[in-house]
Amino acid sequence: MSERARHAGSRLTGKTVLVTGAGRGIGAACACACADQGAWVLATDLDAGAAAGTARSIGPMALSRPLDVRVEDDWESVIAFLDESRGGPDVLVNNAGITGFDQGVAVQDPEHATLDGWRAVHDTNLDGVFLGCRAAIRSMRAHGRGGSIINMASRSGVVGIPRASAYASSKAAVRHHTKSVALYCAEEGLGIRCNAVQPAAIMTPMWDAMLGDGPDRAERERAIAKDTPLNRFGTTDEVAALVVYLASDESRYVTGAEFDIDGGMRAGSASPPGAAGD
Repeated sequence: MSERARHAGSRLTGKTVLVTGAGRGIGAACACACADQGAWVLATDLDAGAAAGTARSIGPMALSRPLDVRVEDDWESVIAFLDESRGGPDVLVNNAGITGFDQGVAVQDPEHATLDGWRAVHDTNLDGVFLGCRAAIRSMRAHGRGGSIINMASRSGVVGIPRASAYASSKAAVRHHTKSVALYCAEEGLGIRCNAVQPAAIMTPMWDAMLGDGPDRAERERAIAKDTPLNRFGTTDEVAALVVYLASDESRYVTGAEFDIDGGMRAGSASPPGAAGD
């Protein structure tokens, strides 16, 4: 029996899940995990080929569509497809995001960052989440079933990141927009929940630009992992497991919440087992 088959279940049976940035990393893991729990999944990505690859790996319970989360017309097209074919989405996983270092190291400190670089990060990470939440709320309201919106924030949106200021700013804004969406939907009696997942030190392709692929990559990975109390990187599957919970009816009393998945980083400083602190 395959590993995926061993973890298959029915926690999301009957739900339609839309995942952005599903071509790789956390997005691909979320798409697969939701399908493994019985959901029908629409895998979307700016890279249409990568999204198609994720859908193929899932099988008949998934399709793919290209989606540039920065573009209103793209959102309208994807939601219209789901409205017509699936009665709209039950779950939206707003995962698509960029670090600002994706195309090579770009200056992102508050003194030297360019306005174009700043805007590029916010266009995807913040505007994309805003457009996704808006589109999902409208569709979910029209179909009257409620739903769950899950926004991918970050530890970097909770603490300052001096040399990744645009990324940190965009993720902080995602945290607060999540709360606004949650409260609005509650006030409107829509039955739509909205929560934020805040990963840190999760091994995804986003780290490639910073870690490189040379012979000393493993050493750099170990150095970064030392800042994590659990002394390792997290996995995309561990993030996806949390997303499944928030997508499921098990979390029906959870909204406007933030979920850290960071190996203990926000709990305090990393320290060797048994070490005493001042």
